[in-house]
Amino acid sequence: MSQASGHRRGDRRVMIALGGNALAIRNEPLDATPQIRTIARAVKALAPLSMHHQLLVAHGNGPQVGLLALESSADASLAAPYPLDALVAETQGLIGYWLLAAMQNALPDRELVAMITRTLVDAGDSAFGRPSKFVGPTYTEDTARAVVARHGWTVARDGGFWRRVVASPVPTAVLEIALIERLVDAGVIVVCGGGGGIPMVRGDDGRLDGVEAVVDKDLTAALIAESVHADFLLLLTDVAAVETDFGQPGSEPIARATPADLRHRQFAAGSMGPKIDAVCRFVERTGGVAAIGALEDAGRILAGEAGTIVTPTGSFRGHGDVGP
Repeated sequence: MSQASGHRRGDRRVMIALGGNALAIRNEPLDATPQIRTIARAVKALAPLSMHHQLLVAHGNGPQVGLLALESSADASLAAPYPLDALVAETQGLIGYWLLAAMQNALPDRELVAMITRTLVDAGDSAFGRPSKFVGPTYTEDTARAVVARHGWTVARDGGFWRRVVASPVPTAVLEIALIERLVDAGVIVVCGGGGGIPMVRGDDGRLDGVEAVVDKDLTAALIAESVHADFLLLLTDVAAVETDFGQPGSEPIARATPADLRHRQFAAGSMGPKIDAVCRFVERTGGVAAIGALEDAGRILAGEAGTIVTPTGSFRGHGDVGP
C-alpha cells in the first residue's frame, strides 16, 4: 500500500479544511455543474502539495446542507423533513465523491478515500440554545422574514444578506480518528470530517444518536489535526487573509500572529470567529503552525508568502519551519 500511495518518510502532515464557500462560490446557484468545476479548481491547488506533504482534507457543507434542508422541508410527501444529522451525512457522501473524482484524475497513482465521519458533541452544549452556524442560500430581508414564517427557522445577517443559522456545538471527539490515523500513516490521502462530521451525542447507557446541528468544520479539522499529530492546520476559504476590523475603513491584513494576538480581537461568530478559534486551539495545544487564507494561495501559505499564519511565537519563514 505504501508504495502505491507515494508516501515518503519525512513528509510533513498537513490538515486542510476547505470552506463551503471555497467549494461553492458565494451567492451563486448551487447547481451540480458549477460546483464540480469549482472543486476541480480546488483540487488543482491542492494536488501539488501532495508531492511534499501527507494530506488530510476536510470540507465545509453550509451551502449544500442548507439546500438539502430546504428541499426536504418543501417535500409534501414527507411526514417530517430529514434531520440535520442525516443531511450532513448526505453532504459528506456528495462532496466527498466529487473531491475523490477530481483528486483521482489529478493524482492517478495515489490512494484516496472519503470517510463518513461522526463527531461527538455534548448534549448540554449551550450552542443548542443559540444558533450561529450559517447554512443554505442567502436571502433579502423580506425573503428571510417569509422563510421564518414558513419554516420557523432562525435567520441572521450575513454581510449584506440574511441566511438560516443552526446550532453548532463544539466537537469533543471524532469517532473514526484511529482509522483515519492508520490510513494517513499508510500514505493514503484522507477526506474526513466533512461538514464538521455527523453530530452525535452519547447517552448515559452508551448509546450514540444523531442530533439536530451542524458542527463547524474548522473546529473539527483542528481536532483531527491535533489527534493525528499534524504539523500544519490550513484553513482555506474565499478571503486572502484575516483582517483587522474587517469591512471597516483602515482594515489591514494580518500576516503573522500568535493565538494571544488573535484572541484579543473580535471576529464574527458565524464566519471568521470559528476559524480564529480553530487555529488558536491547534497552536495552543500542539505548538504547531496554523493558517487562514485563500484556496488559490495554498502553496504560498505553506511557503510563508501569503495568508494569516499563526504560531506560538508569531514568526514563520516557510514550510521548513513546520514540525520538529
